[in-house]
Amino acid sequence: MFGRRKKSGSAQDAGAAGEAERVADQPAEGLEGEEDAATEAPRRVNLPPAPRPDGPWDISEVSNPGEGRVDLGGLFVPGVEGMELRVEVAGDAIVAATVVVRDSAVQLQGFAAPKNEGIWGEVREEIASGITQQGGVIDEVEGPLGWELRAQVPVQLPNGSGGFQVVRFIGVDGPRWFLRGVISGQGAVQPEAAGLLEQIFRDTVVTRGEGPMAPRDPIVLKLPEDAQMVAEGVQQEDQEGSRFSGGMGQLQRGPEITEVR
Repeated sequence: MFGRRKKSGSAQDAGAAGEAERVADQPAEGLEGEEDAATEAPRRVNLPPAPRPDGPWDISEVSNPGEGRVDLGGLFVPGVEGMELRVEVAGDAIVAATVVVRDSAVQLQGFAAPKNEGIWGEVREEIASGITQQGGVIDEVEGPLGWELRAQVPVQLPNGSGGFQVVRFIGVDGPRWFLRGVISGQGAVQPEAAGLLEQIFRDTVVTRGEGPMAPRDPIVLKLPEDAQMVAEGVQQEDQEGSRFSGGMGQLQRGPEITEVR
C-alpha cells in the first residue's frame, strides 16, 4: 500500500602571530604528539566507497532485482510481511520511500555521487551540524551498517510544547550513488530492535541510471503500475494500536527528518 505526502524541507592578528611564534618554539616531541593524534583520528570524508559485501546493491550486481522487491524505478525495495510502503514527493517528483513495520520505520532515499568519492562522511557532518544548531543532540557511532548518527531532534509536540524525536541516520556509498536511511520509532530508540529494518536497507537495490547527474541530486522514483494511492489524511478503519500502524492513511509520526545541506 502506498501513502503520498509532501516532503518538507529541513532544517541547515597580533594574537595569531603570537600563536604562530609559540608553535614554532614548541619542542619537537610536542609536535610529534600532535601529528600522531592526527594520524590516529583521520577525517572520514572524501574517501572512496567502501566494499559492500552485504549490500545495499547496485543494479549491476543483482541478476533479478524485482524478485521479492517492489520496483520503484530508482530503488527496488524489499517486501516483508506486514509492512506498509509510503512514497514522498518534492514538487512533482517522488524522491523517497518509507517502509513501516510495526512500531518502526526506515525512510530510503538515493542520491547521485561522484564516481570515485563517497559523500556519506561529508553528509554526516552536515546533518550533525544542522541538528546541533537547532538544539538537538548527536552521537556518531559505528553501528551494524558502518558509521551512523544517532540523534535527538527537537520537534513540536501536538500540544504545542517542545520535545525530541529519536532517529538514526544511516548511509552507504555505492558506485556513483549514495543511499541514505532514516530509522525512526522503536528501531531508533532501541537499535537492537532494528534488525529487520537494517536488513531491508541492506537488501535494497539502487538504479542510478547512466545519464549525467550532479552529486547529491536525488534519484527520482516512480510508482509501480498496480500501486494504490491514498491521499494524505485519509485513514483506514480499525486503526488501533501502534501510532505507526496507520493502515492505508497517513502515518501519525513526528516530522520527517531530511538531509541538512
